[in-house]
Formats: sequence, C-alpha cells, structure tokens
Amino acid sequence: MNTNESFRNPWEKFHGPNLGYVMEMYERYLQDPSLVDPELKDLFDRWGPPEIQDVNDAVDQKYFAQHTNVRANLLEKYVQAIKLADDIRTFGHLDAQINPLETTEKDSNHLDLQPFGLTEEDLKSIPASIISAYLPSYMQNGLEAIQYLKTVYTSKLAFEFGHVQNIEEKNWLLQMVESGSYIPSISNAKKMELLKRLTEVEVFEQFLHRTFVGQKRFSIEGVDTLVPLLDEIISESVQAGTKTINIGMAHRGRLNVLAHVLGKPYEMIFAEFQHAPNKDLIPSEGSIGITYGWTGDVKYHLGLDRKIKKENTVRAVITLANNPSHLEFVNPVVVGYTRAAQETRSAPGFPKQDENQSLAILIHGDAAFPGQGVVAETLNLSRLKGYQTGGTIHIIANNMIGFTTESEDSRSTKYASDLAKGFEIPIVHVNADDPEAVLAAAHFAVIYRQTFKKDFLIDLIGYRRHGHNEMDEPAATNPVMYQIIRKHPTVRNLYKNRLKQQGIIRSTEEVDRFTEEIEKRLQAAYEKVASVKEELDYEMNPPEVAEKGISNIDTTVPVHVLERVNHELVQWPENFHVFNKLERILQRRITAFQENKIDWAHAEALAFATILQDGIPIRLTGQDSERGTFAQRHLVLHDEKTGKVFSPLHHLSGSRASFAIHNSPLSETSVLGFEYGYNVFAPETLVLWEAQFGDFANSAQVIIDQFISSGRAKWGQKSGLMMLLPHGYEGQGPEHSSARLERFLTLAAENNWTVANMTKSSQYFHILRRQALILQKEEVRPLIIMSPKSLLRHPLVMSKVADLSEGSFQPVLPQPGLGYAPEKVERLILCSGKIAIDLAEKLEEIQDKNWFHILRVEELYPFPMEEIARYMKQFPNLKEMVWVQEEPKNMGAWNFVEPRLLTLAPAGVQVAYVGRRRRSSTAEGDPIVHKKEQARIINQAFTRS
Repeated sequence: MNTNESFRNPWEKFHGPNLGYVMEMYERYLQDPSLVDPELKDLFDRWGPPEIQDVNDAVDQKYFAQHTNVRANLLEKYVQAIKLADDIRTFGHLDAQINPLETTEKDSNHLDLQPFGLTEEDLKSIPASIISAYLPSYMQNGLEAIQYLKTVYTSKLAFEFGHVQNIEEKNWLLQMVESGSYIPSISNAKKMELLKRLTEVEVFEQFLHRTFVGQKRFSIEGVDTLVPLLDEIISESVQAGTKTINIGMAHRGRLNVLAHVLGKPYEMIFAEFQHAPNKDLIPSEGSIGITYGWTGDVKYHLGLDRKIKKENTVRAVITLANNPSHLEFVNPVVVGYTRAAQETRSAPGFPKQDENQSLAILIHGDAAFPGQGVVAETLNLSRLKGYQTGGTIHIIANNMIGFTTESEDSRSTKYASDLAKGFEIPIVHVNADDPEAVLAAAHFAVIYRQTFKKDFLIDLIGYRRHGHNEMDEPAATNPVMYQIIRKHPTVRNLYKNRLKQQGIIRSTEEVDRFTEEIEKRLQAAYEKVASVKEELDYEMNPPEVAEKGISNIDTTVPVHVLERVNHELVQWPENFHVFNKLERILQRRITAFQENKIDWAHAEALAFATILQDGIPIRLTGQDSERGTFAQRHLVLHDEKTGKVFSPLHHLSGSRASFAIHNSPLSETSVLGFEYGYNVFAPETLVLWEAQFGDFANSAQVIIDQFISSGRAKWGQKSGLMMLLPHGYEGQGPEHSSARLERFLTLAAENNWTVANMTKSSQYFHILRRQALILQKEEVRPLIIMSPKSLLRHPLVMSKVADLSEGSFQPVLPQPGLGYAPEKVERLILCSGKIAIDLAEKLEEIQDKNWFHILRVEELYPFPMEEIARYMKQFPNLKEMVWVQEEPKNMGAWNFVEPRLLTLAPAGVQVAYVGRRRRSSTAEGDPIVHKKEQARIINQAFTRS
C-alpha cells in the first residue's frame, strides 16, 4: 500500500452506499483484477482495500491495521450491512402496509439479517453513516439505522425508484426518503380540516346512494383520499406559481372530484340525476365555467373549469377535461392542454415555453393503466421536446379490481404501476386509508416535479366499496373480497378514531355537527332542484351558427407579398451549409414562382408564411413532418457539416407569430390526442397533425370518434384541428393507399367538420388560409384533408401565382380543357382527388370529348349540393350521372354520395358507379394488378353505356 503522505487518501470521499459499492468491487478484484474497471483496479493496486473512515471508537485502529483477518472480517460485515440496507430499499415495498384490506402482518424473509450473516451485535459495531448518509443525526449505529430504514420503507407509504438511472436524481430520492424531508408538517388544525374534507366526500356519496337508488355514479368510496390528494397537489402547485392545472380522469370518483375539487354546485349534479334543467344553476360570479353541446353527455363524462381567486384576482384555473367512456384516451388530450398553456406564441420562432405555468394531473384506473396502450404512448411523450410539459403527476386510483376482473387476471406484473418503470418514473405506493401518508405522497410528487421536471406516479391503493356501478352486485363474482370490504370501516371513521387517540378530537360533537351541516346543505340543494317543474326540451339541434356553412372569407394574398415571401423561404445564413441536392431543389422555387408552377408543398409553404404574417401561430407535427414523408416539405434544414437546424419560417419579415414543427414519435393515438388538446386550449393556433400514410389514422380512431368528430356536440368543445391524411391508389398496397375516407364521411353530420379531397395546389393554399382565419369564429370546425402522394409534384396539380393572389377555395371544380357543348353532354362524371388527375391524363387519348363533362368534388363534406345543381342545369340532355372512384365500392365516398346524387338527379337521369368492386381489403397488393384495375376504371368512365 502506498503510504506517501503527499497523496490524499482516495477512500475519504466514499461513504454509505458508494463505499459499499467500492467494497464489492474490491472483492471482485481479489478474485480477478480484470473483473473491475481499470480506474478502480489502479486504485486498488496503489492503495489496497478501501479504508473505513469512521470506524467505531471501540476498535483499535492500530490493531485493526496490523491484523488482516480482523480487517477482512470487519470489511465483510460492512459490505453485508450495506447490502442489507440496499435490499430494504429495493424490496421494502413488498413488506409495506400499503393494502388497506390486509390486516395481518406479512410473513417475509426479504429483510431478515440471517441471509447476510449478520447479528444485531454486528450491526451495533457499524457506524450509522455507513448504512446511509441521509439519516437523522441522532442515529448512532448500524442497528438503529437498519431498524429506521425498515420503518421508512415498509410503512403505509412505499417507494420504488431503483429503476431510476440518473445518479443525481437517485441520490436526491434517497435523501428525501431517508431524511424524511418529503413528509410535510401537518398542524392539528390541518388534521381537522382533513377530517372535514373526508366527511364531505363520504356524506356526499352516501346521500347520492340513498337518494338516487340504482343510478350509476361510479362512487369514489374506497379511495376517498383521492380528493385531499388532489387538494394538496393543487394547493402546493398554485403556491409555487402554477397558473393552470389540468386534470384527466375516467368515471370512478368523478362526481366527487367535480363537487369538491372543481366546485360544481350540488344543485347542478342533482339536476343531472333528475334529468332536470340545470343551466340556470351555474353560479353568477363566474368562478366555474361549463360548456354545453346540444346532444350532451352522461354526468360522469362531463368536465368543468374552476377559477381560484384571491382578492378578486384569478390566481389559477383548474380544468377537469371532458372524457368519454374510453378511459385513458383523455391522457394525451390533457397533456396537450398543458403544453399549450405553457407556451407563448406571439413571436417568430418556436413558442417560448415556461413549464411552471401549467401542470397536468392524470388519474388512472388500476386495470386501465397497464391495459390501455395509450398510457404507454402518453408516457413516451413525457421527455420529447415537442411534447414534454415538465412532468405530469400520475395517480392510479387503485381499487384492485377492474369491473369484475381481479388483478391476477388483469395484468402480468405485480403492481398496476409497473409500466412506469420503463420510463424511469419514480413510484410511491400509498395506503388510501392513511390520509396523512397520502398528503406526504402529494408533497413528494410536487417537489420532485419542480426539481427534475419529470413525471411522478402515486399508486393510491384502496378498494371499491360497491360494484363497478351502483346497479351491480359485486359479491356475485368477487365474494371473498366483498366479505372483507363490507366489514371494513371507512377512511373517515378510521381517521376520526386516530385523531381521538391523539387527543386532537376531545369531543365528537364538533364532528357530528359538521356532518349534520353537510347533510343539510345536500338536502337543501336536492329540494331546490326537485322544485323545478319546467319540462326539458328534448329537441337537441345544433345552434344555427354551428350548423350553417363557413362564411365567405378573403384568403387572397397580393402578388408582391407572395413574391417577397417566396424569396425569403429560400434564404439561410451564409455560414449555413444546406445539403447540395436539397439546395438545388429549394432554389428551383424561385424559378417555379416566375414560371407559374406552384406545386403542393410550395403552396403550403407560402400559405404557412402568410398565415404567420397574419399573426396566427402554427403547430405542425407528425411522423417525418419536418421533411415530409415524400421528401416534399423541407421546412427544417440541416447543416450538412455541423448538423445544426434552421427554419426559414422562423425568420420571415413581418411574421407576428410562432411556428412549431416537430417530428412525432411512432404513435398515432397519443400524438393526435395531444394535438387535439393543444388546439382546444390554444384555439387561436392553427394545429395540424399529419399521418405518414392516411390509414395510420386507424390507430387513432378513438380520438377521431370520441373527441374530434363529436366533442362539440357532446361538450360544446370547439376545435379547428387539421388532419393531413395521404390518400391515393398508386399500387403501394392496402396500407399505403386508403386514408379510409368513408369513415370520416360516415361520422359527418351537423357540419361537425370539413372533409376535402383536392386536386389543385391553389385549393390547398386557400383552404389552409380559410381554416386559419376562422379559428376564432363560432363557425370553426376541424378540417380533414385527403392529401396527395404522387400528385405532390404532378404538373396537373400545379397552380399559377394568380390562383393564389386571386380567387378562393372552391367546393367544386370543372375539369379544364374539355370541349364545351352543353347540349351534347349526356354523362356527368363526378369524382374526387387523385382519380380526377388520372381521368385528366386519359383525356389526351379521347377524340370525342363533347358527350361528357367532369366535375371534381373538392369538398366532400359539407357536400356541395347547390354548386353541383347549378352545373347540372347547364346540361339539358343529361342521361346519367356517374360517380368514379378508385376505392372499392364499399369504401371511399360512394355510399355517402349516392343518396345525394339520387336527390340531385332529374327525372330520367340514372346514377351509376364506376370503380372497384366491393372488397374486404382496401387495395391490391400487386402493382401490376393495380395498374390493370386502374386502367379498367378509367376506360369504363369514358365508355358509353
């Protein structure tokens, strides 16, 4: 061993678990020096075994140094003690008292001394600081430290963070847990307030249970402490400066959260149970906000806004998001709300984000958290630059059952929370019957999120006092569990008895009086609603402003503005090196502008630029959207030498708004849900989601069905979200052909959205600008675009500059270049999208073009009945109307347009179909077969009957 005093002893800096690690490495070194890291090997070669710096005074250090066997034996005891401590940290949760239905002590050998070859006397000879550097100062020896760690890690609050890889983060978590810093101070007054809160929660549920017998309410009972848990998270976050708190949850406990966290008046909730009018029951002071659709939704799906005020100043806004029965699908929507609330979009460049401005709280079911794939998709967004929000606080309201399915049949993991481990999210399990432990979990979550800007998960383990809904009898399928539950006291009674034992409650009169006050308040609210005699008007029609069409909007841009913008879009810093081939492609846009050849992506870039100059922010995301799936967009440039990025749209003269563009993860449900949420919360922003191929929207069908298409009708939730879905048959097979146009048309009603399938770049330019300009209007609605693939650069899709500087979006376009003799037209061909270009190409081979006419239906919904009717009046000798499409007959637009064409057709005019036969698959898989079938369709369209 090197004893040169001029060298500092390297072992001085190792303590606690770190010293244990070095000791383990020394054992390996003794077996084979090649088994350890070269740097450690060098230390061991030069300095010998690690030295214990704070050996117990009872040990004669001189003797210790001179007797190798004694030293080795003590070293082994230290190593084993440290291993024992690590086992407590790792496996303590397995012995923790976190299940309120388990009343017996757990029989476990995880934390015994014997497997480690230790006795209590051994531990007494070891300093406490060897076990942990974060213990309270009164700890003197290893035995006290181990007993303390057992108490900490096996109580009613258990911890799992061994999966967290970051050393700084892990040490912080250790310090918080083992020093007790995560435990907030709770005064006696606050304990009484906590008991009052639990009384409100319980009495409300019991009142509903006996007043509205058999009606569904998805009771919170069994996880009552969810309400004080939310109270604490919200209170601490608002005190730290958070301005917006967004909550997402499913049905269980929702009514109680609405009543007590969001402040929804009891009268409004009772009115929903009694199917009585409730819109007049909204408080006049405006502290809560409710939006209504016209079809409405069941009471346990509805959301609410609540303003937290202090001295007439709004300190924060709490939003509980509307949520359908599809459980976890609200998660990405709420995260989207939260990102939108964190960003300032009023200046060029990417939006400026302040993560402290907003917080997302997601409340999950224990069966749904591991069972629903959208949960994993949403967790994956948590650290991505385009989607992160500085940490979401997750709560599993754990009933230990899903409908009638018990946990062992519901998941392949021990805990419902185990999915979060893959994302290095710290997990605390807490017994829902211990309100003070629940508040500690809340405090821990808030300070962790504030410190590390990451997600945190609280597994609130309780039970479900009734069936899945109040009409179910749970004992029929889960008899043993419900024998235990029915004997189990409520958390309110447990906590009341606890406060009695502590001497905080000296008389039960105060508690009884408060219970009576709540009962009286509930009864008065019920009687107020019961006295309402007005009959409901069940005619659920949308308001006129929603159902009428989009008004005429000027979407033109002067030529000189377009020319300046076009020039700026191909400018970048002198020292920025664009990939040579790409530079040539982009520079061609100068020539294309001069030659009046504006292709699809070029028109898009010009539209985006002018929208930003109008002061409207833009957010575009999707798989490969920065470049574009078909290498058409290139709105983010990469320096080929340094890898730095640059977007010309961030540096436009006259731009007055932000432009955000992000390549998304390979997820559709979470990303589309996120963008929908972002759009709802930032309605002034043009938000676009682009599918890599249109049918990828299949994976996001719940978001499309339950939110985008119906959210306004159900909840009054307006959206101007755009979806770009590449669509068109080019022989690329089933999954790369159809964007499932028919699904969007099936869902089309009440002018809930616009569905377009366009054939000119100018049409795209104008519809983009139109959508941006209606965002703040009542007529706003989502826009679904069947965007092109092979047509992106097709000459027949290109437009002149004048088409952009003049005109507007047209729902119907006549085919240009036809010989026009109206009296000779016998067939009117109607089509949409790519097939129209296929027909146009075929026209060059046709000699007699006078007997037919072609109309391109650019906007399929709302269907342009009046525009088509005006064209039809020009053809007095019309014999047939033919709908031509490339999709199979049971797909595409045919089933949607057929009844409308039959309505339009004059007497004696037939309505016919030309296209693929009915198929179970969307397209052929063989390109040769595809070409043959495509040719047949085109030929049939131009063949006389």
